[in-house]
Amino acid sequence: MHEVAVVGCGPTGMMLAGELRLAGVDVIVLERRESQELAGSRGGGIHARTIELLDQRGIAERFLAEGRTVNTVTFGGTRLDVGRLPTPHPYTLALFQNHIERLLLQWVEELGVPIRRNIKVVGVHADEENVRLRFASGETMQARYVVGADGGRSVVRREAGIGFEGPDATRSSLIAEVRVTEELPTDVKIDERGVHGLYPMGEGRARVVVTETELGPPTPPTLDDLRRELIHVFGTDFGVHDPTWLSRFTDATRQATTYRAGRVLLAGDAAHVHSPTGGLGIGLGIQDAVNLGWKLGQVARGVSGEDLLDTYHAERYPAGARALKFTMAQSLFQKADPRQEAVRELIDEVLRVDDAGSPIAALLSGLDVAYDLGKGHPLVGRRMPDLDIVVEEKVVRVFELMHQARPILFRFDGLPIDSEDLPDHIDSVRARYGGVWELPMLGVVDAPTAVFVRPDGHVAWVGEGSTDGLDDALAKWCGGAGRDRRNE
Repeated sequence: MHEVAVVGCGPTGMMLAGELRLAGVDVIVLERRESQELAGSRGGGIHARTIELLDQRGIAERFLAEGRTVNTVTFGGTRLDVGRLPTPHPYTLALFQNHIERLLLQWVEELGVPIRRNIKVVGVHADEENVRLRFASGETMQARYVVGADGGRSVVRREAGIGFEGPDATRSSLIAEVRVTEELPTDVKIDERGVHGLYPMGEGRARVVVTETELGPPTPPTLDDLRRELIHVFGTDFGVHDPTWLSRFTDATRQATTYRAGRVLLAGDAAHVHSPTGGLGIGLGIQDAVNLGWKLGQVARGVSGEDLLDTYHAERYPAGARALKFTMAQSLFQKADPRQEAVRELIDEVLRVDDAGSPIAALLSGLDVAYDLGKGHPLVGRRMPDLDIVVEEKVVRVFELMHQARPILFRFDGLPIDSEDLPDHIDSVRARYGGVWELPMLGVVDAPTAVFVRPDGHVAWVGEGSTDGLDDALAKWCGGAGRDRRNE
């Protein structure tokens, strides 16, 4: 029996498995595919906060070396500059999913995470002690906890009886990678149906996106379907043939009613699906995984109680809902309609005034996520900035100290905190920093004297000249506190 079984070996499942392995958990990944190789490049693109999370684990450079950075994001028809956001990665990384998966697989294999392939989960039964998984082969497996990272049609979600609610699809699109025999159009076409385009990939291949005349059925599309829609839009099918990959997506928006049902949890597309516009999908899943991994790790190892897992839904559900609202709003502008065009032009005027577009740029980048961890210093609940701090007379980046996914207490002043009095699984770092503390949307904030940072990079406590509240924060997030400082 394993401590945690992760169902699904996509970006979310692999990131979660890596986090659990760093936490010292016996984790196994179950995947229905025979190999990690994807047919076609699929979607892609990750934004600033997701790149920061990869940086926190010391693997961001692998992704940056293979992708292309873009310093703008788009809302409606307005390009928004993300280059001024306070982050070491003020850009979007254009990198297709097949490359993202390959690089994450490399990382989890280095960590020694076991992956079982050709495993189709058909049943999930949880009791108070364990979860029993049943495979299509008839084999069964037990784990203390199961996480469904098995996509929008999640078997784990269905078997756990978790609802999946939201607006139905209004339109569907075909997406494919095919060979072509005719010259491709140079511009994207937008009509009353939606967006249509063919993008050269070299060697006679093209990536095709075409919105269907009618909402497509929930069955796999055919090459004839693609040809028919291309002829309807462009008057020719461009001689498309030999598809590497052909799929259908919609603008349906769904979110799980809860991200946790006892010993069963959901992450990534199993917890939320949406229109691919904006390229938020992979990043949202990775952010789910990093939020959940350390929490589930501490609970599985007996360091923290079960109630810590409840904070996963409490934090990630609102963050997911906010992102889904963006994708719904953005998808409205992806078809030609005089009324929607009028709204788009008005929004464009507003967003171009001074820094009015910054809130949307921060949302898209993921840098505006602030978990509700109570009142106090503006840093509480937000991600820790990647500062160049001085530790033992050497300059080091904050993210470099987070590669092992451990909680860290940064001490910037002479507070009465003895590192020997902290629980063993918490790192204590005495440091100096003379620069400003800048947060997205908030600007420069008062410099703290100490900061307690969770393994996911979010600040759980800030010291402002005293240790008030530190023991409570340690007890809540790390399952234990240091010595009693109330009488100091």
